Amino acid sequence: MKRPVAERKLALQAQLAILKARLQSIERDLEAEPDRDWEDAAIEREDDEVLEETGLVSQRELRQIEAALNRIEANDYGICLRCGAEISEARLDILPHTAFCKECAK
Repeated sequence: MKRPVAERKLALQAQLAILKARLQSIERDLEAEPDRDWEDAAIEREDDEVLEETGLVSQRELRQIEAALNRIEANDYGICLRCGAEISEARLDILPHTAFCKECAK
């Protein structure tokens, strides 16, 4: 059964809010004062690297979701940006922010 676009829009907006909160948390953690103890500071630096990578992944997903929401507003959601074919419901269920059909995503 085809899921209504309005339902997908709400899910995308909810995911966007979660990502924004995650990014704010990461920013706070990265801005925290480093520990003066060199061993603890080294561990914190490793943790910061993980946080930075998580932040980059979250930012990329955030941009993809915002683009999907823009496609919804433009009535282009669910249409592959590369070939113009309809993106399958199964693919949209797994990756609701995808801009490409299964074939073009390869």
